Amino acid sequence: MNEKRIHQIFQLSVLIKGAFAVIECAAGVAFALVSTSSIKNFVDMLTQEELIENPNDFIATHLLAAAQNFSVETKNFYAFYLFSHGIVKLLLVIGLLIILGLFIVYQLYRFSYTHGAGLILLTVFDIFVMGLIWHEYRLMRHHQPTK
Repeated sequence: MNEKRIHQIFQLSVLIKGAFAVIECAAGVAFALVSTSSIKNFVDMLTQEELIENPNDFIATHLLAAAQNFSVETKNFYAFYLFSHGIVKLLLVIGLLIILGLFIVYQLYRFSYTHGAGLILLTVFDIFVMGLIWHEYRLMRHHQPTK
């Protein structure tokens, strides 16, 4: 596998992770703001037509049963879990930027003593990765729902 393909895979994985982090945060906020009766009504609406067509539909019957037993405590758990999981992912991206920044500072410090071209190449690559991460973070923040 060539380096360009590996880099494309990295970009795609960061994009997917970021998108899922934003979706998890939004779902956590939605669970926190929506009542359990609204969730039940939504599932009823989603499954109603399928259950009329096939009253024994496996997915529809299980979704409906889960919604009927969906308590406030369960809703609060999902709200907390999804929101905190999304926040942790965003913090990991920020942490990665900080760590890469520290590596860049150290590599430049070492370069001042060794003048090794490898350190400069590594530093340029780290700066490039930081740029990609920062770009993805800005895109995620731009696509977050406003409060």
